[in-house]
Amino acid sequence: MTLRRISKVEYASLFEKNFENLPEHIKKLAAKKDKLFQQNAFHPSLETHKLGGKLKNDWAYSVNRDYRIHFYFVNDNTVVYLNIGTHEIYKK
Repeated sequence: MTLRRISKVEYASLFEKNFENLPEHIKKLAAKKDKLFQQNAFHPSLETHKLGGKLKNDWAYSVNRDYRIHFYFVNDNTVVYLNIGTHEIYKK
């Protein structure tokens, strides 16, 4: 994939609520990964991937082995973060 910079991130209320409930170390790591994501949404270390099934229009990237940020592209440079958490977030 080519370099894709993200100039605007919007946050769904569910993302904000679940972010607040994360352990502190995951919040810090998520903030670090968000910076990297905005510089290049498809940086290899993020493992950005398209979802399937009911979520086939959505994407996710890895914060670490257990946590993901679930989002969708509004356009090439704008995303909405829908949720953050373990794989359980895809079941909601």
